[in-house]
Amino acid sequence: MKNNVQQATLGGGCFWCVEAVIQRLKGISNVVSGYAGGKVPGHPTYREICSGLTGHAEVIQFDFDPNIITYAEILSVFLTTHDPTTLNRQGADAGTQYRSVIFYHSAEQRGQAEKVIEIVQEYYENPIVTEVSEAPTFYEATQDHQDYYNENRQQGYCRVVIDPKVKKLRDLYGHLLA
Repeated sequence: MKNNVQQATLGGGCFWCVEAVIQRLKGISNVVSGYAGGKVPGHPTYREICSGLTGHAEVIQFDFDPNIITYAEILSVFLTTHDPTTLNRQGADAGTQYRSVIFYHSAEQRGQAEKVIEIVQEYYENPIVTEVSEAPTFYEATQDHQDYYNENRQQGYCRVVIDPKVKKLRDLYGHLLA
């Protein structure tokens, strides 16, 4: 993957949910949960992010090989495994830290994001409110937030919130799974 690798940064509510979905796709590597897009300088803590006062979103950053999975395919999965029509909310998680966001790393990614949103919009009754912004500084979350679903599948949040997203992924995108 070294010659073809590209980077992507996405946020769609709790980073544990987005991480669990994206890391199951073929062509994906180096999935890291963290924070981006805030107004407060320096490396924020989880507690600061949860306050909603820093402006950071919970996101994942990862590498992908576009010869195996396209950015458009990744964005289609992303936009259909969380609710991109709710502003600053995913289920019970509310606040700007849980906003739906695509942080693009190139003009090409920006264009693809805008096109995929336009295509996917026809499947939703309400307007998609996913933010599309240039990728800012990414701050890695602490180790206890990494690979959370795989390490904690019996935990209540994983069973009630993440399991249905992983099932939806399998049902809709089985052909893209690793």
